[in-house]
Amino acid sequence: MNQIVKQFGSVVANDHVDFRAKAGEIHALLGENGAGKSTMMCMLSGVYRPTSGEILIHGEKVRIRSPKDAMNLGVGMVFQNFRLVQTLTAAENIVLGESSSFWRGPRWLAKKSEEIEAISKHFRLPFPVDRPIWQLSVGEQQRVEIVKTLYRGADLIILDEPTSVLTPGEVDQLFETLNRMKKEGKTVIMTTHKLKEVMFASDRISVMRKGEMIATMAKSETSERDLAQLMVGKMSLENRAVVREKPQGKPMLEVGGLDVYADHGRKVLDGLHFQVSEGEIVGVAGVSGNGQKELAEVLTGLRAWKQGDVRFDGKALRNSSVRAAIELGIAHVPENRMKSGLAGSLGAVDNLLFKTYRSPERSRFGLLRTGSNRSWSQKLVELFDVRTSGIDAPVQYMSGGNQQKLLFAREIDQGPKLMVAVHPTQGLDVGATQGVHQLLEELRSKGSSVLLISEDLDEVLQLADRILVMYDGRIVGNISREEANREYIGMLMAGSEEDAG
Repeated sequence: MNQIVKQFGSVVANDHVDFRAKAGEIHALLGENGAGKSTMMCMLSGVYRPTSGEILIHGEKVRIRSPKDAMNLGVGMVFQNFRLVQTLTAAENIVLGESSSFWRGPRWLAKKSEEIEAISKHFRLPFPVDRPIWQLSVGEQQRVEIVKTLYRGADLIILDEPTSVLTPGEVDQLFETLNRMKKEGKTVIMTTHKLKEVMFASDRISVMRKGEMIATMAKSETSERDLAQLMVGKMSLENRAVVREKPQGKPMLEVGGLDVYADHGRKVLDGLHFQVSEGEIVGVAGVSGNGQKELAEVLTGLRAWKQGDVRFDGKALRNSSVRAAIELGIAHVPENRMKSGLAGSLGAVDNLLFKTYRSPERSRFGLLRTGSNRSWSQKLVELFDVRTSGIDAPVQYMSGGNQQKLLFAREIDQGPKLMVAVHPTQGLDVGATQGVHQLLEELRSKGSSVLLISEDLDEVLQLADRILVMYDGRIVGNISREEANREYIGMLMAGSEEDAG
């Protein structure tokens, strides 16, 4: 792939990137979330088309306009979120869309199932071919996806974050399969952020950061420490705020031995222990998918937990509801403001009322106090500098920064004891980002607790008094602001426990 550029509107996702993969190798494409690695592979697999640049396979320039074009060229991709029809069997998913399916004989599917079973046994990827996808485990579903690419003749197989949903045993089994593919001359490209797996499984490694290719090297030429530094870069000191005194407030949130399971049944939080004090911003650093989302849902009443203790303001919590969390003084800025935070078709007034419409100030005898609510909303819009054509205009037409400010206005207005902010500046420009940072700093200065969950390491380093690093559902680092070291945190985020010195 030569000088690949991919733009989404004004956003440059890939900036003149060069990438080479050899036949018969496992090539790891390493980078943080948003580094551009998945976008690169989506262009190679035909999901996206490059804005500019060229792709060559076996030395010949090719045009890949669709996944079908990619498959005809021997390129197959297994996505992190599987592309499977849940009600169809594994075999039916694998042959779905095959041209020969239009000329079926009475034993057509049985013959195809035998071919699929032979491939799965050869590459040691077992799964029941005649069982519906919804009855298979996540690991088995991934095997179906891999066999689907092999069945369709792929010589170059792309795996997007392949171990993110697998158990340790399934990870070992997957790497055995990848080595078998390599020995048979197939090329495997694995996008990942996990350093230990990169050093264990790959032959060569390419590192991307902020849409650019930083380096490519053989595994023997590098180390986990070097890769961590390449992946997260060196933080410029001017981005660090002045070191503050350690907060002296009492513990507001105390979590001990917390076990949580995701919707698919896998344990996503494993024995979590931490606390957040009054007047303290605690940052949670980590790559997406390591339990941060579920942690935020537990604390805000959106998800139950199996085991563990959660104490808030000195009182033990049980599996609570969203309303109970609100009444306790827990505010929540979710990662997707338009999916979980705001109703896009409604105006500012209705969106601001979502959490307080039951209060005596906002309603009486079940009827909203329309006049006072409009005056209150107008004051909040002005106080938080929300730019809108009117308080009744649908919020979906606001800019992302103004939507976020409106969301913060609603959450801060009640004077929360704890703010759970998840990726609060995602998709915002520099000015809007600074505004959000100022709001979080003001909360801290007023004595509120803030749990800042963010994949932006610069943001965490700039704002947090302490940094918790999450990996695979566990807290693998609890680092004070003064001791924060970008390289070391990057290694912990990628699953390396090697001492960064």
